[in-house]
Amino acid sequence: MQHPYAEFLAKVEKPSRYLGGEYQAVRKPPSEVEARICLAFPDVYEIGMSHLGTKILYGVLNGAPGIACERAFAPWFDCEAELRARGLPIVTLESAEPLARFDVIGFSLQYELTYTNVLNLLDLAGLPLRAAARGDADPLVIAGGPTATHPEPLAPFIDAFFIGEAEETLPALVREAAALRRAGIPRRERLCRLAAAFPLYVPELYATEIDADTGFVVVGAPLDPRVPARVKRALVADINRFPFPDDSPLPFSEAIFDRMAVEVARGCTEGCRFCQAGMIYRPVRERDPVAVLDALVGGVKKGGYEETALTSLSTADYSCVTPLVKAAMARLGPERVALSVSSLRAYGLNEDLLGEMATVRAGGLTFAPEAGTQRMRDVVAKNVTEEDIIESAHRVFGRGFSRMKLYFMIGLPTETDEDVAGIVETAARVQAIGRRHQKGAQVTASVSTHVPKPHTPFQWAAMDGEGEIARKQELLAARARELRVTLKMHENQQSHIEGIFARGDRRVADVLEAAFRAGCRFDGWDDALRVDLWEEAIRASGVDVARYLGTIPVSARLPWDHVDIGLEPDFLVKEYRKALKDRLSPPCGKPFKRLLHPSNVGDAEAAAGAKLVCYDCGVACDLDAMKAERLYFLRRMNAWTPGPPAAATARPVTIERTPTRPPPRPSQGAAHRYRLRYTKLGRVAFLGHLDLIRHLPRIFRRAGFELFYTVGFHPKPEMSFGPALGLGIPSLGELCDVTLVDDLDPAELLDRLARVTLEGIDFLGAARLGDGDRALGRVIAEAEFVARLPAGADAAAALARAAGVEPLTVRRESDKGISRTVDVRRSLRGVAPFDDAAFRGRLEWTSGDLIAFRVGVSHEGSARPAEVIAALAGEAVAADTDYARLALHGDGGKDPLSLAEFRTAPGASRTAAREEAAAPAS
Repeated sequence: MQHPYAEFLAKVEKPSRYLGGEYQAVRKPPSEVEARICLAFPDVYEIGMSHLGTKILYGVLNGAPGIACERAFAPWFDCEAELRARGLPIVTLESAEPLARFDVIGFSLQYELTYTNVLNLLDLAGLPLRAAARGDADPLVIAGGPTATHPEPLAPFIDAFFIGEAEETLPALVREAAALRRAGIPRRERLCRLAAAFPLYVPELYATEIDADTGFVVVGAPLDPRVPARVKRALVADINRFPFPDDSPLPFSEAIFDRMAVEVARGCTEGCRFCQAGMIYRPVRERDPVAVLDALVGGVKKGGYEETALTSLSTADYSCVTPLVKAAMARLGPERVALSVSSLRAYGLNEDLLGEMATVRAGGLTFAPEAGTQRMRDVVAKNVTEEDIIESAHRVFGRGFSRMKLYFMIGLPTETDEDVAGIVETAARVQAIGRRHQKGAQVTASVSTHVPKPHTPFQWAAMDGEGEIARKQELLAARARELRVTLKMHENQQSHIEGIFARGDRRVADVLEAAFRAGCRFDGWDDALRVDLWEEAIRASGVDVARYLGTIPVSARLPWDHVDIGLEPDFLVKEYRKALKDRLSPPCGKPFKRLLHPSNVGDAEAAAGAKLVCYDCGVACDLDAMKAERLYFLRRMNAWTPGPPAAATARPVTIERTPTRPPPRPSQGAAHRYRLRYTKLGRVAFLGHLDLIRHLPRIFRRAGFELFYTVGFHPKPEMSFGPALGLGIPSLGELCDVTLVDDLDPAELLDRLARVTLEGIDFLGAARLGDGDRALGRVIAEAEFVARLPAGADAAAALARAAGVEPLTVRRESDKGISRTVDVRRSLRGVAPFDDAAFRGRLEWTSGDLIAFRVGVSHEGSARPAEVIAALAGEAVAADTDYARLALHGDGGKDPLSLAEFRTAPGASRTAAREEAAAPAS
């Protein structure tokens, strides 16, 4: 069945964002399920496919009986324009069905600057923007995620907000919502029943009033006695009941974090006062390290990934981080799979572990001191000292890493110019240490603007104005020039729009809708933000945005008070007041955490007897049970190694210059070269060349083959490919060379690839290559294409023109806008009529005249298929013509799979192709 976007996919920037059909995607027929939900992520595909929460829920929901879960992502500007011009709705990736046909649409709210994309997805789904305008037949629109804990700016647009963690209760919610919809229960009654049974905040079921102290619109009493006055978050007490999925869909286009990442823990005990996630995801819950290792290895095996990651809010605090990383590297290193560790603190990893990581991950590490002076780090409760930072720099650069990125913030409460300058000065000190170890060591200071967030101690603090932030950014830039430090700063205006919607009430919903209707989209992207449109939307709405950015009295009622995340209000107030007095709060359970810290590698006796510290934040933690669990996990990893006493101070560091050289090449055994012919049909025809050559090595890894690697700092699989195809052009004759450690019969090679390949990539033939066989790039001399002319085109006239001798000139426009004349005849090697029933069947080309033509392939370039038809039949005909690559031809040499063996007849069965491939080369 043709994709509903097929007519315009080749015109948009990245068609693979909208195709669906990825490897490991789950497709369930509607007739076989009782409930259907679409997870709608309000950002582009590459970002949404990196989101761990979406991966978790996709696995949980599709693993639940009777539920089909599909995905949709925000379309980029070019795709949205095509959809609106054609009157087409946004559709899901799995079934290409409009979102309005689903029982539930679930939005993931990670960031306030995606809110215009939420409205855009609703509008493109054909649903009314405002919840009050939706009818009984419309799907239930819910939203969850961290910013759902302060939901009022989106309240008029969302039917219900899911508060908290969804693994345990979302499947039951989806089933119940679908059942009530099928039963014809009126919409409002449905919402009342659901809000009574699940952790849902339904805005229309609550009264609102004005807070006298601030003028905020706040949420009052519920309008139905079945609905709770405060919505309490859902908490998954044991995240090990929901193993991290190792079989998530493999992104077609490259994701932002294109790796097998596994969540090792949820929550954080550090208590940084600016960090909302650290507050709303309390208490800390750790995954069993054995299960984490199984997920990493399973994900690599099933997906073919070449990189993995351990991730959490503070991975360095994971009790088993050191033994887990060592065990993972022992399992993954021999397979050339790299491992990264996110969210490290300044004293994150010990020397031995850093040394091991450097052997497989040459490059840099990232740390987040957050502030440039010790006073400021105490204000934000960042438990990192200057000694920690210095020691970390010695450890990292002394173990061969050449780069370090440091994350900081400006605009924090009580901040002075000395604190701001300290950011660059800290980076300069770290860079100086790095260059004592590594010539050319590079440190980058990345600086963002602090936005006070709800449910944090800084929720009452004022946000620096745009002018003040601009002044501080200029101060940073000048100091960075003096000290020659690389500095990156975030957009100033974005942070202030974020601040409005972080602490906004229902009034700012009018600003949001006005901005959306004016054309605002992807406001978190620097090149997409339209500050002028936002300013006009604010003026038109008449909303006083200064109310949401200024200081808020601690006694005031807040627009998010009706959401109960488990924290005691007094705890946040006390932390805020301590911050204003420059007082630090150590992390929860500090003595025990220090004993289990990777620098101590788990002193069993001391840890078992350590007294835990609790600050009575309101979250019910069983600290003794947590301690017992951590000790159990360490035993499972055989990590009982006595370490130095917990009170040990920073150790003296011996500076040794580590020479920068590529890691030694591990023994790989003999190299065996193969040449393969494969198709590129259907969805994968819209994969760009770079995406294609990223997927092909993964197919070989999934098949269990050991790839042969190059040498150097960044080893790559030894593979080569035929010339790139234009987007949307299918092929029956692609070629690649691959070098494997495995010595295989070509038929076995094809059999194993067939089990794990992408839909549309069908391996038709394979042959061994000998030492004397030339590389693929030196064999291919011609590319053969078939063009299907549109109705009314004169094929005979085109063939007659091809038979002439006069130049066939067209104008070619470069990416830089430079135009030049190209004589197509210089590349043309032959043109002839073509018709083949099997060929037409494979491509579903049931009508239209076909013309086959060959063009030369060389390092100087070649005529493009559309240029050939434009020269023969005119540009208008060429624009409406469909193209396919039939084969790639050799130069008359004896290389296997060149000439006769080079081609498998279009539409030939896989068995016949294998028999031909297995025959002796001529």
